[in-house]
Amino acid sequence: MKYIELTVHTTTEASELVADILWNYTEGGVAVSDIADVIALQEGKTGVFWDYLDESLQNLPKSDVLVKAFLLPENEGEIPRIMREIYDCRERSGGEIAFGTLEETKRTIDGDDWIDIWKKHFRPIHLGHIVVVPEWIEYLEAPDEKVILLDSNMAFGTGEHETTAMCVEFLQKYLKEGDVVLDVGCGSGILGIAAAKLGAELCYLTDIDPVAVSSAKHNAQKNGVESKVVVAESNLVDDTAMQADLILANITAEILVGLAPAIPAHLKEGGTVILSGIIPDRAEKVKRAFRQEGLSLIEEQQKGEWLALVLRRM
Repeated sequence: MKYIELTVHTTTEASELVADILWNYTEGGVAVSDIADVIALQEGKTGVFWDYLDESLQNLPKSDVLVKAFLLPENEGEIPRIMREIYDCRERSGGEIAFGTLEETKRTIDGDDWIDIWKKHFRPIHLGHIVVVPEWIEYLEAPDEKVILLDSNMAFGTGEHETTAMCVEFLQKYLKEGDVVLDVGCGSGILGIAAAKLGAELCYLTDIDPVAVSSAKHNAQKNGVESKVVVAESNLVDDTAMQADLILANITAEILVGLAPAIPAHLKEGGTVILSGIIPDRAEKVKRAFRQEGLSLIEEQQKGEWLALVLRRM
């Protein structure tokens, strides 16, 4: 079987956003080649276990990240639409995130064994007591671990990205047994599913993307937590009823600033907010927006080029 290999040149900061868009158009897999990941692994700075090394990364310039999608030949005509979505995403970022050249190339490859080869690139990701495991890998759960299974057609975050990793780490630190959790912009649902497995009573997940909503519902069912997880296609602002003990939002800084009035409105007294997806030069803007809503910063962390913040309503 043949595949169309579409390669988009971007940056470390934008690579996950580009990959999310490409995932909507392929069941053949998405691969990210980023020399920054290799440097972080070599220097021991990731804080996660990611057993994957592409030798071709050694020849990449540090500023150039390759995101590859493997499309069925009949979907080659979707490439202009894919690129329009990527350009639209760049516009919505308001210049907050550098997307690089977005140069695109394509070629036809022999893909009979591609999916199996692609799957071999992934290994369990350890984030404290949470372990994110691709569904095709047999993994023996340790007594103190909580496993999250994600399937091969999953989009919107697997846990290896710094922004997601920091959220999961803070979640383990601040979540209390029986908490009600709200995940804004849930993507694959990894954060809400982690909360459910860590003892939350109810996890309310929202996203404005119907593909993300479908993915989160599917993954909640796969992990056996669907009775504790509610997934809704919502921008949060439209829903005024939910009151949470802990709120998670792994989104870009500009969107977080826009949601600053809405997020505290859903937070119980003494509740905690975990924010991620923030680049350092936007951090003060986010802190100021939430401070104006009565939240106090209690902790922050940086991994790579990303920041995560923990705030609380005192």
